[in-house]
Amino acid sequence: MYISRPRSVLLAGAVAVTLSATALPAAFAAPSSTAVISEAYGGGGNSGATLTRDFIELANAGSAAYDLSGLSVQYLPASPSAGSLWQVSALSGSVAPGGRYLVAEAAGTGGTVALPTPDATGTVAMAAGGGTVALVSGTTALTCKTAADCAADTRIVDLVGYGSAVVREGSGPAAGASNTSSVARGTSLADTDDNAADLTAGAPTPVNSAGETSGGGSGPEDPGGPTEPGTVRIHDIQGTTRVSPLDGQAVTGVPGIVTGVRTSGSRGFWIQDSAPDADARTAEGVFVYTGSAAPAVAVGDSVLVSGKVDEYYPSSTTQSITEITAPKTTVLSSGNALPAPVVLDAASVPDAYIPSADGGSIDPLTLDPSAYALDRYESLEGTRVEIADTRVTGATTAYNEVWVTVKPRENPTRRGGTLYSSYTDQNTGRIKVMSLDTTRPFPVANVGDVLSGATTGVLDYDSYGGYNLQATELGTLTDHHLRREVTRKQKGKELAVATYNVENLDALDEQGKFDTLAEGVAVNLSSPDIVSLEEIQDDNGAVNDGTVGSDATLKRFTDAIVAAGGPQYAWRYIVPENGKDGGEPGGNIRNVFLFNPERVDFVDRAGGDATTAVTAVKTKKGVTLSASPGRIAPTSDAWDDSRKPLVGEFRFHGKPVFVIGNHFASKGGDQPLHGRYQEPTRSSETKRVKQATEVNTFVKSLLAVDKSARVITLGDLNDFAFSPTVNALTGGKVLKPLITTLPASEQYSYVYEGNSQTLDHILTSPGIRRFDYDVVHINAEFADQASDHDPQIVRVDVNAKGHGGH
Repeated sequence: MYISRPRSVLLAGAVAVTLSATALPAAFAAPSSTAVISEAYGGGGNSGATLTRDFIELANAGSAAYDLSGLSVQYLPASPSAGSLWQVSALSGSVAPGGRYLVAEAAGTGGTVALPTPDATGTVAMAAGGGTVALVSGTTALTCKTAADCAADTRIVDLVGYGSAVVREGSGPAAGASNTSSVARGTSLADTDDNAADLTAGAPTPVNSAGETSGGGSGPEDPGGPTEPGTVRIHDIQGTTRVSPLDGQAVTGVPGIVTGVRTSGSRGFWIQDSAPDADARTAEGVFVYTGSAAPAVAVGDSVLVSGKVDEYYPSSTTQSITEITAPKTTVLSSGNALPAPVVLDAASVPDAYIPSADGGSIDPLTLDPSAYALDRYESLEGTRVEIADTRVTGATTAYNEVWVTVKPRENPTRRGGTLYSSYTDQNTGRIKVMSLDTTRPFPVANVGDVLSGATTGVLDYDSYGGYNLQATELGTLTDHHLRREVTRKQKGKELAVATYNVENLDALDEQGKFDTLAEGVAVNLSSPDIVSLEEIQDDNGAVNDGTVGSDATLKRFTDAIVAAGGPQYAWRYIVPENGKDGGEPGGNIRNVFLFNPERVDFVDRAGGDATTAVTAVKTKKGVTLSASPGRIAPTSDAWDDSRKPLVGEFRFHGKPVFVIGNHFASKGGDQPLHGRYQEPTRSSETKRVKQATEVNTFVKSLLAVDKSARVITLGDLNDFAFSPTVNALTGGKVLKPLITTLPASEQYSYVYEGNSQTLDHILTSPGIRRFDYDVVHINAEFADQASDHDPQIVRVDVNAKGHGGH
């Protein structure tokens, strides 16, 4: 979902982030799939720094060379004053596909290591703790000094704000820059226009267009490769913990057989010792990182490698990858047999997930591969492994990745996934599969399909899901023909209320997206009476020009629903303040109610706006709202830079029903399940608990006036049924989470890293006595999806007395 990949190299594998191919140059408001700023460092020559100069590194994620003639990189202080000016460094030449381009900036008085030979040189003294750098079409200095103004400047190809920068893309600047840390884009070079998510702090890793690093290496073509085996073997490098005992040291003549070659992205190759030791804790394979240089070896080559051992952390919270960097390689022979793969299956992978370090780092803990799944995987890092007849638990992504399980009986869902149901009971059989075979199309798989036969390759690690299999041989896809569900039509006496996250829908989206989402409402949801929508943007989406209305978006959507056979919906929403509700910059995301006026009445009551809190009003006929539609406590700090709940009063068969549409804060910033800190910290949870408490307080105010009030609270809560967030929302038993009324194998609406889980919810008050609830699986389990969320629906008998349920 919102995790960064902080290395200045490209690596196959990512979460489902869609890159937009744009004409060049493009404003930074449109994510770039070609030239990006991949790393920025302002601590060069400062106290404690190793490098002597500041630098800006560019990268090219495209398939063709990117011409830099006439372009520049520019720098602005983190908190620009009226007199602050952008400082310009002119560029020349080009960036090769998958390559790097290094711009050296000002030198300090400290440091001991020079940058690799720069491709361009400027004189800008960048601040270590904060600033903004931009790749600009042209050499005329920019004049914008706010994020909004810079988003509107079409000369900007890419922009990165770090530290305390006011000018940045997305939810915030990239955090963590210092005298000793740069901020670097993810290894996929994914550009989602959110600096806080796209770049992460780490040790500076400057790479120039020749693939040279500050260590002086330039790949396997370096002359002077070793001629005799040295004394160090791969298992000596890997050691018995997650961190090499030789980290930072030079090694000479390490022997091995090449077992896999990666020719794009994070270029390099894996070698494995054909004479392993007897210690199950020490891996026998290792990755040889060649930077931007293409590896000059082939699978089956017997090689000797000299270089420097390095523990590379994809982000500050992940585990590391043990590598040999700045390599010099000698090929001794070719066509050698590969070491036999280690079989990963239900018998060989432990059920326990990972040892605890009471929130601290597990790096120094001795591996116990017989007790913990992640220790087992770490003991095989860089080693050939094999899986067989594995069921797909996470559909193929846009990055040609698929999640499978080697434990078919581990928490299976009804439709073939693997259920995530507890913080303490992780699914240890999940593993991500990617392919090193660029000549064969990657299989397009849905959840429940099977990779039949053997899939063999090298076990690797990245920040998006952890351990993964880089396949040299893929199994054959067996299609189990997963179908999109269609829920039943509500009966005449039933009020049908649904929730659907439509994933940043705006009026500029392609008609195909509208049509697919509309079919989901009209056909798969069988035209509910009320649909609470999340992620409706303003009418021009990410264009940040002050537009806040979304009527054009909603007209296109409701017209598409009619075309799909549904009713003519009306809508209600509160116009948000510009830039106050989070989400994609410029998009002004909000919650919206659609309703069918032929079936249900909306009670319009004036007074609702972006900053006025709706309250419960006692009347002779029971409780009403002070404003409809309205917002819950919109000025509370619980909703800072976040979507405010939308409250509406409806009447169905003469009975009042109160609906609360929610979209709580995301999980961005949480430590990963597979990371080096165990147990991981869920820092984003604090805000969602505050938000849930606000909604709970409001529901209690309604029930204090009328304990039988019919309240339906629903939406994307970005949290699980077993979470503190849902506990806070249901406090006092004022709301019941309906997901818990389903059989365990059906309690999910979202799939992430091979886990079927619940982020979306419908909850009802005690006044809802009879209901029929359904999660309608049409998106999350499919490679082709209109949204990454599945919608849900509840059908309520408003006249029912006594107890009832699903």
